[in-house]
Amino acid sequence: MGNKLSEKFKTEMMLIFGVCSMGMGIASIAPMKYMPAVIFALVIGTAIGLAVHLGEWINKGGALMHRPISKIFPNEKLEISHEEFMNSLVTIIVLFCASGTGIYGSLDAGMTGDSTILISKSILDFFTAAIFACNVGYVVSVIAIPQFILLFLLFLLAKFIFPLTTPEMILDFKACGGFLMLATGFRLIKLKMFPIADMIPAMILVMPLSWAWANWILPLL
Repeated sequence: MGNKLSEKFKTEMMLIFGVCSMGMGIASIAPMKYMPAVIFALVIGTAIGLAVHLGEWINKGGALMHRPISKIFPNEKLEISHEEFMNSLVTIIVLFCASGTGIYGSLDAGMTGDSTILISKSILDFFTAAIFACNVGYVVSVIAIPQFILLFLLFLLAKFIFPLTTPEMILDFKACGGFLMLATGFRLIKLKMFPIADMIPAMILVMPLSWAWANWILPLL
């Protein structure tokens, strides 16, 4: 139904979703426990992502997802350039699949049975996906597949991961995800195209670095 909505409506709604993403990011960053560990994770993780060209691999994955969609809906007409299409696709893949909210929510649901965080994320994702679909088409719906696989695996692994964590590690993990959400917000409003796909490895590094900072570095200071 994207062609039935004005360009002004879609643009301004995207600005609102950008602000929402920034707000969620800031809220996640605020309780951060060990800032140096989170900064280290972001810098080292992004360097790793850039070194292995993670963003390019996600671009290729996005293109692969779009191929079957273009065959099913051959008459789908998009009013954006290929570059804008790929930028938007990478943004929503990271926003839906690699946000701190979704990852933490899956771990929390798997460990405690409380799905409140995931339900809140699903509500925001639904409306965000609807607006994105106005510009990039049916391919948005396919992102539900990798999102489900990733978050369901985390849900199953929660009983093994959660006992190894501390409250401080969880806060730093959410803060790292908050930085990705903040960077995603900048991309949504097209103010600065942060390499958020290349930042994803930081989510893996942040909890070990938080633990190392608390147990190895702080005692020396």
